[in-house]
Amino acid sequence: QVQLVESGGGVVQAGGSLRLSCAASGRTFSGYTLGWFRQAPGKEREFVAAITWVGTHTGYADSVKGRFTISRDDAKNAMYLQMNNVKPEDTGVYYCAVDPKVRTVPGITVDDYNSWGQGTQVTVSS
Repeated sequence: QVQLVESGGGVVQAGGSLRLSCAASGRTFSGYTLGWFRQAPGKEREFVAAITWVGTHTGYADSVKGRFTISRDDAKNAMYLQMNNVKPEDTGVYYCAVDPKVRTVPGITVDDYNSWGQGTQVTVSS
């Protein structure tokens, strides 16, 4: 099973930008769909963005569409989430995850993914 470590979280003002990274060890990212999820205090973990390996198709939650960009670098075994024009409602713990199934359309539910990182905190101040 692949081990995942997120980094890049922090405190940022509303309207600012942040770039999250996810590094993998144990197995290569190649072949996997990769996803970002987030969880705010007292709320369920929710889908943010995902990217397939086949065709690098992407999917985004409506709440982040046009502001966040997911990307992957399989040569570095890394995945990224560029967050622009952040809002206070983007605050939460961000998790990267791996879906071992070969897909052309990325999965958007927690149950689609079977490997998770420990998370990185993102706090957006107003």
